[in-house]
Amino acid sequence: MTPPLVRAAREADVVLAGGTVAPLAHAIAEGLGRPSMGLFLQPLHGTRAFPPPMLAAPSLGPLGNRICGDAVAVAVDHVFTRAARTLAPDHGLPARRLSAARRDRERQGWPVWHGFSELVVPRPRDWRPGLEVCGYWWPHEAGGRLPAELEEFLDAGPAPVYVGLGSATTPDPRRVSAHVVAALRAAGLRGVIQRGWAGLSATGRDDVITIGEVPHSLLFPRMAAVVHHAGAGTTGAALRAGVPCVPVPVQFDAHFWAARLVQLGTAPEAVPLRRLDSATLGSALRRAVTDPSYRDRARHIAGLLAAEDGVARVAASLEALAGR
Repeated sequence: MTPPLVRAAREADVVLAGGTVAPLAHAIAEGLGRPSMGLFLQPLHGTRAFPPPMLAAPSLGPLGNRICGDAVAVAVDHVFTRAARTLAPDHGLPARRLSAARRDRERQGWPVWHGFSELVVPRPRDWRPGLEVCGYWWPHEAGGRLPAELEEFLDAGPAPVYVGLGSATTPDPRRVSAHVVAALRAAGLRGVIQRGWAGLSATGRDDVITIGEVPHSLLFPRMAAVVHHAGAGTTGAALRAGVPCVPVPVQFDAHFWAARLVQLGTAPEAVPLRRLDSATLGSALRRAVTDPSYRDRARHIAGLLAAEDGVARVAASLEALAGR
């Protein structure tokens, strides 16, 4: 991992450090004398407001949440300790302990921008200056169309439900797919099933279709509901589309985002993959599509998100950091 990061940083004016790899990226930038800032999709700094998102743990109380969050930061430093030790002998960069570098970053107010909305996760009051929540970073869109077969399916009946697990995997794709199809049919809903890394699929009757990768921004607004793995990006895309959802958290920060969707009122409940079956998912889907409160709330939040411009704030900060 380290050599490509060093090569990229040598050619850069500014180093943008993402998520959990930030400790190593910051050390490289510091060694090369490059300015840097963090770009995070999850709130990774410790806070009394909630436990570390990556642990999928319930609240431990304000003090417990903060202690646990700080402990995770130390653990992340440890993960990259071996890689950081190669900076001096292999790349001619100053050797430095990541734990010491982290303390300096926090003391100096190293800038970190978080790519989600305060409507979804309010900025914790106990965060230090420099940790900013700026709004979502939507991908650049230049038109585009859905595949013809998918368009035909959408036009052939009422709005279907999207089901996809994105980058999450499952040890038994066939079983999960069968539960999904049974849940859709029990709820009287059509389905658009995305293969994703989980390898989901459906065959047989014309009430479901299996698809590959398509832009969420084109597909989600046309759905009756969205069943997804509650990754940070897909959670944002579902909120932007203004449709109700049923989160199926699998790993890492997914349980955190799933809980936020339920608290926001855009999802009736979370259905973790470990307890997903046709009855549980079918019940959640019926609530999501028949109770108008979920769609009303989703549309309201989507309208508020449309007024935010997280990219502009980061771009302005980047230009200032680069000295332009």
